[in-house]
Amino acid sequence: MKVGVVGHVEWIEFVSVERIPAQGDIVVAEAWWGEAAGGGGGASVELARLAGSSALFTALGDDELGHRSAGELEGRGVRVEAAWREHEPQRRGFCYLDADGERTITILGEKLRPQRAEPLPWNDLATFDGIYFTGGDAEALRAARAARVLVATARELPTLAEAGVELDALVASASDPAERYAAGDVLPAPRVVAFTEGKRGGRLEPGGRWETAPLPGPKADAYGAGDCFAAGLTFGLAQGMAPRDAVEVGARSAAEAMTRRGAYGGSRA
Repeated sequence: MKVGVVGHVEWIEFVSVERIPAQGDIVVAEAWWGEAAGGGGGASVELARLAGSSALFTALGDDELGHRSAGELEGRGVRVEAAWREHEPQRRGFCYLDADGERTITILGEKLRPQRAEPLPWNDLATFDGIYFTGGDAEALRAARAARVLVATARELPTLAEAGVELDALVASASDPAERYAAGDVLPAPRVVAFTEGKRGGRLEPGGRWETAPLPGPKADAYGAGDCFAAGLTFGLAQGMAPRDAVEVGARSAAEAMTRRGAYGGSRA
């Protein structure tokens, strides 16, 4: 299995608190730590967990956090193919994790999307069984279409529409405005659309509803659950599963993510 991601990375500083502070409040953190995460980073690590290894085609800031992000992801089984942006800082974020298991995120900086014109091994994508697209220009998406299976997030809807390639699956949200999709937004239409609905599971079009998978342990927080769902779906389709079975793989990956604190379970008090 050769699986990977074309997309973005965010360095996230996690802060574990009892509750999110109200305006004017001061709260004391219970734990804090940083991880290379974001949609592309988190999904590439989950694909590496499922397949044994994965690749990430990305753009990173040529600064301390950018190089730190690459090193951490490589340590988690991801082969990082990065275009280094000398004059753009690595995108980062700040994430509260509260006692109710919710995450509240503030993002700092522009999303660094890889571009087809950058010197990455784009031709290698033709040898991949599955690719998940979280960000890039239209030409990068067209290069990703050379993979046997191509899955994308609806967060990149303008790029998907511009590229005009057929997706094997599109991951959208039934409630998040940033991940909405309606018929006709992308042509040709995706072969299948997975509309996630959080605790209620979701629905496939075509294919009907699916339910969430049981948590394999105590609930920690929701950070990265959606990225892991998309990675699991991509992995299942790349294995040749029917979409209905592939979303079950995604649901299990999301459930496992819910039991980890932050992106990968690390913390520092």
